[in-house]
Amino acid sequence: MSVVLVIVSLGFVGYLVFPAMDITAQEKPETFVTHSGAVVQTTGDILDPVYTIQEVEFDPQKYLREFDYGKVSYLEDGTTLREFTVIAEDDKMMEIAPGIFWNVWTFNGTVPGPTIRATEGDLVRIHFTNNGSKEHTMHFHGNHPAEMDGIFEIVGSNGGQFTYEFIAGPVGVHPYHCHVMPVEEHIGHGLYGVFIVDPKEGRQQADEMVMMLNGFDTDFDGENNLYAANTIPFYYQHHPIQVNTNELIRVYVVNMVGLDPINNFHLHGTLYEYYPTGTDLIPSEFTDMTTFSQSERGILEFEYEYTGRYMFHAHLTEFSEKGWTGLFYVKDSSQLNTEIYDYGS
Repeated sequence: MSVVLVIVSLGFVGYLVFPAMDITAQEKPETFVTHSGAVVQTTGDILDPVYTIQEVEFDPQKYLREFDYGKVSYLEDGTTLREFTVIAEDDKMMEIAPGIFWNVWTFNGTVPGPTIRATEGDLVRIHFTNNGSKEHTMHFHGNHPAEMDGIFEIVGSNGGQFTYEFIAGPVGVHPYHCHVMPVEEHIGHGLYGVFIVDPKEGRQQADEMVMMLNGFDTDFDGENNLYAANTIPFYYQHHPIQVNTNELIRVYVVNMVGLDPINNFHLHGTLYEYYPTGTDLIPSEFTDMTTFSQSERGILEFEYEYTGRYMFHAHLTEFSEKGWTGLFYVKDSSQLNTEIYDYGS
C-alpha cells in the first residue's frame, strides 16, 4: 500500500514539475505494454512505471483516434444505411488508477463506449443488446422520433434487445448514454459515449481526436475522487499525444462528469477556434479555455507553430490535481508521426 501511495504522489508532483526530456529517446519510439494492457509505441522518458502495472480493458491512446462508421449499405433511394451493434454489460472491474478498481458498466466493453460516426442524413440503425444484470437503454442527444429516445423503451437484463433507428442529425458532436433511473448511477458507472454527425460537405482535413471528460466517485460519498480525459487519470501526461506543427488538430470534447456543476478545458501554447456542439460551421470564439456543464460539448480546432510539450487540462485546480491533465508533444511537421491514422469512411 505504501508503494501505491508513493507512486500516486509522484504522479501529482509530475504535474507540477516536469523533468528534463531526453529528445533522443523521443525520436526512437519503443514498444511497451501500457497500463491499459495494450501494446503501443511510446517514447523513453515519458513512460511512467505506474502505467505498466496491470492489464485492463481500455486503451486511451487507441480510443483517442478510433471512430466506428458502422456497416455501410445503401437503400433503394440512395440513402446511406449505417448499422452498429452495441452490447451493454455491468459486471466488469477496471483498474482506473493504480490499485483503484471500479465496477464499470460498459457499451461494447469500454468506458466510454465506441465513438459512433455518421453523416447528416444517413439512416442510423443500432442493434442494442443488454447483457447486464440491470435494465439499460441508449439515449442519443440530437434528432429522432419519440419511440427512439431511450427513455420509455426499457431494455430488460440478461439478453434484452432493442433496435434504434433514426436519421443522423443535426451536424455536430453529441453524447449518448443510458437513461434508466437513477441516471446518475448509470452514467457514473460508465454507460456513455460520443456520437459524431459530419456535415454532408465534410470538414477540413485534420488530425481528429475525441476527448471524453469523466470523473469517478470511488468511495460513494457524492464527490468525485478522480477525473480524467478518456477515463484513465494522468494518462496523457505519461503518454503525450503526438501531433505535428502547422497541422490542423480537431478535438471533439464531451463533458460527462457528474456530481460537479462545471468542468472546463484549457490549452497551453496556442488558442483554438471553438464550435459549441459543432452545429454551426462558423466558430463562435477564439479562446484557450471553455467551460462545460454535464453533457455539454463542442469542437476545438487549432494548430501549433512551435515544437515542444504543451499542457491541456482542467482550469479547476482540484480536477487537474486528481487526473484531468495531459500533454501534446508537438514535432516538426517534416517528421512523420509514429502512427498513421485511418479516419474511415
